[in-house]
Amino acid sequence: MNTTARRADSGYNPIAEFQPWQFDFSDDLPAIPVLPETLLLLDLEAQERSVDLKRVAELVLSDLGATLQILRLAGREHACAEFRPSRIEDCIVDLGVDVCLQALSAHTVSRREGQREIVETWAHCKEIATHARQIAEESQDADPGEAYLTGLLHAIGLLPAVLGWAASKHGVSDFSLAGFKLAKKWSLAPFVVKFLGEVNEEHCTTPLPEIVREAHRRADRSTIQCPLDQGFGPVLYRTP
Repeated sequence: MNTTARRADSGYNPIAEFQPWQFDFSDDLPAIPVLPETLLLLDLEAQERSVDLKRVAELVLSDLGATLQILRLAGREHACAEFRPSRIEDCIVDLGVDVCLQALSAHTVSRREGQREIVETWAHCKEIATHARQIAEESQDADPGEAYLTGLLHAIGLLPAVLGWAASKHGVSDFSLAGFKLAKKWSLAPFVVKFLGEVNEEHCTTPLPEIVREAHRRADRSTIQCPLDQGFGPVLYRTP
């Protein structure tokens, strides 16, 4: 069964509908789209006489696709290294601004069927990330930067369905496992990998799962009906 992206009409929930989400993790997966407005603002920053690293990092972190493109690139560059940068600022400095901008320009959100799902998913992830950072600042039990990045990346298991990646015989058919495998494949930060690996666990070793859970309680109801809105380990599929 092929996975296709469909317009998220009011009566349609592409996440709850039966989705096999099977794709080959051994393949080099396609570039993840970046919002056009993010690219425009980054291009304006790059034209300044001196690049404001903090501002560039903020723009990247406001966009799920931009963040993942930079982290994926850094992961490939440091695949065999003991140390690999996990902060976006460190990744940009290590890779270089020009290299990062070229990677971000590889794929943008175009005017095609499925654009709405992408935009709404990106918006939901940013909102959860913002709440997660605020919760971490209030509780002081977690690093606000780590909480933000975890919130931003909490739904990467949805990407195969949202982006309509081609099906394969060798893959997974579970939202949580897909996210965990993608995080491992892209060499994301250890705290993100641990979070995605503990999504369905009753007892977690870090405060991040509860922070992301609370962030969903504070957030507006997402039009994409994120599976984590109702807590971890929901029923994601219905039989056709």
